[in-house]
Amino acid sequence: MTITSRLNRIWISWRPTLLVVLVVFGFRAAVADWYDVPSGSMQPTLLEGDRIACDKTAYHWRLPLIGTVAQRSDPERGDVVVFPSPTDGTRLVKRIVAIPDDVVELRNNRLYLDGEPAAYQPGPEDIPWKLPQDDVAPHVYWRETVAGVGHAVMFTPGAETRSDFGPVRIPAGRYLMMGDNRENSADSRWFGTVDRDAIEGRVLGTAFSLDKDRLWRPRWDRFLRGLS
Repeated sequence: MTITSRLNRIWISWRPTLLVVLVVFGFRAAVADWYDVPSGSMQPTLLEGDRIACDKTAYHWRLPLIGTVAQRSDPERGDVVVFPSPTDGTRLVKRIVAIPDDVVELRNNRLYLDGEPAAYQPGPEDIPWKLPQDDVAPHVYWRETVAGVGHAVMFTPGAETRSDFGPVRIPAGRYLMMGDNRENSADSRWFGTVDRDAIEGRVLGTAFSLDKDRLWRPRWDRFLRGLS
């Protein structure tokens, strides 16, 4: 058997597998992907051990190995997004707090947008029971609403953090990101705003979740769950 014949046989036998790999790679690179939540910086919205689904077509159309080919829609305040850290490239999950031309400020952990304070109401009483068992610090939970967009946030009294920040005006094409766990999040308070093109996609919710503190027991209530 000639070398050409052998190569043809290898190609024929491996062609279906290669096509599947290319399709899966292309889908994950350009359409949707899923990621592990590596830390508690987005508690109580996302927990360590959640597997999140990310819509990569939310803001732009991309092609594998080429990148962005067209803009689709602009990111909005309150969106939870995935992007690489401007510091070291580590993939991060944070919430967009301010968009271009917003003037944002943090005073004693209270958010102000264009000089108007966010509204705060006590968060749901069942939040502590849903957090990982090793998170024993005393926390306070609020529902933060700014510019009509509300979500749960988590504060840790007495923790050393950057509770005062700004005011700063967000430049064109840039976005300010923060974690919902305000005392345990490396975010735009440290590394600055994030470029629009660096945002990989918008988080849709959790596909499934495993509790590492309980022998990776499934958290059934977090399967196929949208963001609240």
